[in-house]
Amino acid sequence: MHDLPMEITTSNFDVIVMGGGPAGSSVASILAREGRKVVVFEKEKFPRHHIGESLMTDTYFTFERMGILDKLKQSPFVRKYSVQFANPAGKESRPFYFFEANHHESAVTWQVTRAEFDKLLIEHAEEQGATVYQQTLIKQVLFAGERAIGVEAQMADGSRQTFHAKVVIDATGQTAMLSNKFRWRLRDPKLKKAVLYSYFKGAHREPDLNGGATLVLRTELGSNGWFWYIPLENDITSVGIVADPDYLVKGRGQDLAKIFAEEVAKCEPCRRRVEKAERVDKIYSILDYSYRSKHNAGDGFILIGDAYGFLDPIYSSGVLLALKMAELAADAIHEAFANDDFSAIRLGQFQARLDRGIESMRKLVYAFYNEGFSFSRFLQRYPEQRVNLINLLIGNVFQEGVDEIYGPMSEFAEIPSPLYEQIVAQGLSKANGEATEAPEILAAKYLYYDDRAVPSESVNS
Repeated sequence: MHDLPMEITTSNFDVIVMGGGPAGSSVASILAREGRKVVVFEKEKFPRHHIGESLMTDTYFTFERMGILDKLKQSPFVRKYSVQFANPAGKESRPFYFFEANHHESAVTWQVTRAEFDKLLIEHAEEQGATVYQQTLIKQVLFAGERAIGVEAQMADGSRQTFHAKVVIDATGQTAMLSNKFRWRLRDPKLKKAVLYSYFKGAHREPDLNGGATLVLRTELGSNGWFWYIPLENDITSVGIVADPDYLVKGRGQDLAKIFAEEVAKCEPCRRRVEKAERVDKIYSILDYSYRSKHNAGDGFILIGDAYGFLDPIYSSGVLLALKMAELAADAIHEAFANDDFSAIRLGQFQARLDRGIESMRKLVYAFYNEGFSFSRFLQRYPEQRVNLINLLIGNVFQEGVDEIYGPMSEFAEIPSPLYEQIVAQGLSKANGEATEAPEILAAKYLYYDDRAVPSESVNS
């Protein structure tokens, strides 16, 4: 055991980014391409495991701004043209093709292995001029009064260094360093799920455009859950179940492989697609909470990606929202430099617009979890809403008028009030808006069960 070297170096940048996932790498690429001096700190060494493999098509425009589109077009990632649903009885919907609402090449996106995709993004940020440090742990954010002015980092060699910048971006994922520090995080009162997933080789795929589709396969009534079925490159398919914890894991023992196999057997559209396939990975398990921060910025800092909020993954909105936040944050930072104003008001100016987009998607999530809700029945009554629904499924949640679909949809499902209003109305927050749950409950921990070993734990940022 030896003492680590004390602080040895101080470096100055325009912007510090904590976290090198999609939100952090994307904002770093944009800012570096557009002339800012940026440094990124990532605690892991990429590639590393992560889920969130299905992209929404509106990511195209952020990729274009980042200058990474050509790399994605040349990648081996599976092309995604549509999404398809199945009800608890196994009846499958007609595919929702994104080109029905979008007649542009952006109507086709990708299914990505996140280990390789995230590595591509962080390497691209470095190519655009950002300084990138992996295997580097942020020990603390430095403040002068209430204003963030930099960070103290433990470098890969064990040394401590300080870095100063006009803006610190928290993109630390569900670790949410600053949201936890200020106790800003508010949990969605209804969206708490358990997740089991793994990977199969040789699972069934359709031979046409539907071969790249994301499938959302409802589980039996009472489970309030669904399977995802996401085709990846190299004939690998990601398969996972999301359901209420009391249904999925409570009282069912520690053998997650057994639970997973039982659930696959009960879901006919999933069972027949994997019955001739080989499971080639362990069973992963996570608790899946939806939450949002009360604020998206303070003096000298901004929260983006999962550090700001996380929404149930039913519509694959995670990476889209991360990239949109990266763009909105980059624009706010450019404006802050132009006005020499790094206040919370200036940096956080996009929160209202961001929250409107998140709420648009959150309403669709709530509709899905209404037992008995069916897109097919809704569209039989209101066929003119099909294009509006597809617009939501492609991620066009910031478009004016996108919420008009929820008037007629409210005849079929509960449509929630905005999260902040809902929490206050249900008495789940303190008068000053602090979170009522211990922040560590929401830490981003992936548990896994190996058929040949006892359960172990691995942590992602």
